[in-house]
Amino acid sequence: MPIQTSAYAHVRLTVTDIERSRKFYDDVFGLPVAFEMPADADEETREQLSFLFGGVIYQLGDSLLGLRPVADDHFDEDKTGLDHVAFAVADQAAIEAAAATLDELGVAHEGVKDIGAGWILEFRDPDNIALEVFAPKA
Repeated sequence: MPIQTSAYAHVRLTVTDIERSRKFYDDVFGLPVAFEMPADADEETREQLSFLFGGVIYQLGDSLLGLRPVADDHFDEDKTGLDHVAFAVADQAAIEAAAATLDELGVAHEGVKDIGAGWILEFRDPDNIALEVFAPKA
């Protein structure tokens, strides 16, 4: 019998520079931090949060999005693993606002595209990981 599941619990991306990636994800998405190592953490707290591996985990609705600083190569969606990560927004107005935010931040993007079932906005993070914002049509 197949595993019965209804959603992703979390996604963790490996990055080359955690400070640079945190700034990008903070600026672009402004997600609340769910888990991070406090600077003054005692040994017990460090052990409890060792699953962070020096990274951060953001709250994304009912899911989590993590960044882990381990990669020393570059992202390539044509290799086995990850093609892209798509983030949902409510509607066309929200995706147009997302494009404006990327413009304000100087983040290159492909512009809003109508794909029939909805609209997408494609861009990349500092490690060249392919990201997308998707708005469904009503």
